[in-house]
Amino acid sequence: MRLNIALRALLLFFVLLPMGAKAALEIRITQGVEGAMPIAVVPFGWQGSGTSAPEDIASIVQANLHRSGQFAPLERGRMPQRPTTSGDVNFRAWRDAGVEHVVIGNLQATGQDSYVVEFRLFDAVSGRQSTGHRIPISSSNDLRRAAHMISDIIYQQITGVRGAFSTRVAYVSVTRENDQLRFALQVADADGHRPRTIFRSTQPILSPVWSPDGRRLAYVSFENRRSEVYVQNVDGSGRELIASHEGINSAPAWSPDGRLMALTLSRDGQPDIYILNLSDRSLRKLTDSRSIDTEPEWMPDGRSILFTSDRSGSPQIYEVSANGGQARRLSFEGRYNGNATVSPDGRLIAMVNGEGGRFRIAVLDRSNRLFRLLTDGRLDEAPSFAPNGSMIIYATAGARGQGELAAVSADGRVRQSLVLQEGEVREPAWSPFLD
Repeated sequence: MRLNIALRALLLFFVLLPMGAKAALEIRITQGVEGAMPIAVVPFGWQGSGTSAPEDIASIVQANLHRSGQFAPLERGRMPQRPTTSGDVNFRAWRDAGVEHVVIGNLQATGQDSYVVEFRLFDAVSGRQSTGHRIPISSSNDLRRAAHMISDIIYQQITGVRGAFSTRVAYVSVTRENDQLRFALQVADADGHRPRTIFRSTQPILSPVWSPDGRRLAYVSFENRRSEVYVQNVDGSGRELIASHEGINSAPAWSPDGRLMALTLSRDGQPDIYILNLSDRSLRKLTDSRSIDTEPEWMPDGRSILFTSDRSGSPQIYEVSANGGQARRLSFEGRYNGNATVSPDGRLIAMVNGEGGRFRIAVLDRSNRLFRLLTDGRLDEAPSFAPNGSMIIYATAGARGQGELAAVSADGRVRQSLVLQEGEVREPAWSPFLD
């Protein structure tokens, strides 16, 4: 079986259910790190009209830290106190509760629909403040975004790794309405909330990929009964046809500087990798073989491109200079390896590994050639790294065969499932950092 080798439209045999167009993804932690960091995120104080704030920022921060798998937040019912100012924090009480870090904060209304949120992170062991920030918010619509910013700051302060809670995820949802399949390219916050539809079609949408600046998406659409590559702004505007050659047009991949796009085209009969200059639309053929070459992925330095090819008799991962030349085979474990994606630092290559009728996500460490399976599903595909390299989001088949998203940490210790309560969701792509 050549999963992903030409066009993943072949996989659109989903069990389709009705679904609201703006249904949020529900994230469930299925496996966390043993000995996760004990932390308490105290409910923030509220200074404004009404008895409760328009958004529970502390709850969002707590959920973010929990789903990272690196933290074990204390339940609110077990908190020894609920301070909102530094002077009220009883560090001994928190230490007795087994907490190592404490977050407190306040949300204040400063106008009809403007706010300021302040928070402080304390080391409960030393009794000292680790960090603290004051964030102005111009609209209640941005309160969740502020919560993600706070989560990023806390995560980086404690782990030393930049947080990715303020990023977004693109994916394709599929529904059935009146016996008609409907496809939607959607973008949501990294926690699955605030989904927004970018493009709708009655024909398949595949392979969404973010531009390096996070402002645009490229994807494959079959709206004209054939595969074509489009680029569109994330706000839904500025849709542009990029590739509509005879035959296959698929697997777009932006170069790190955003000037070029690698594509799979079969304009000469056989699927090969091409490089498209996005400014003058000039096209250059990168590979030229009698095999199927597809699924290009740029290395972070822009000097070489990974791709899937069956030139050795079965689909495997190869690397070729962005200037062309001899390709070098990288994968050797299993009868199928494809759909490669690279960690931001270029050290890890995640891929779909097929063996014994199962397709799972694996990683290859380029520094030591260590190959490791990360997932245990039967049909896991389309891996995409978080911009900090900590997690990999991918598509999988649920218990009833329905399309779902899942995520696994790059070391395999943390696992999440991202489920729509109704319907199918496939083709995930994690955004770059958006600032």
